[in-house]
Amino acid sequence: MGRPMLQPLPEFVGTASPRPDPAAQARVEMFIVEQYAAGRSLRQLPELTDRSFSAVRNILTRHGVHRRGAGAEALRQAGA
Repeated sequence: MGRPMLQPLPEFVGTASPRPDPAAQARVEMFIVEQYAAGRSLRQLPELTDRSFSAVRNILTRHGVHRRGAGAEALRQAGA
């Protein structure tokens, strides 16, 4: 038995489409980049944003985010 699945956040439900609203897409991308930097996993982010795994991975790549290795410990903020 694995970890429980997360539910998409209400602000992102139904916003994924082949031609997304630019403002909604910008909010999703900012959320993904910020949350990944804060330690969320590449498996959690698609669930929270109602996006596919590859869509989230591509967003991180477009933003130049270095991805952690599989099974890597989540990053911690300084002083935490």
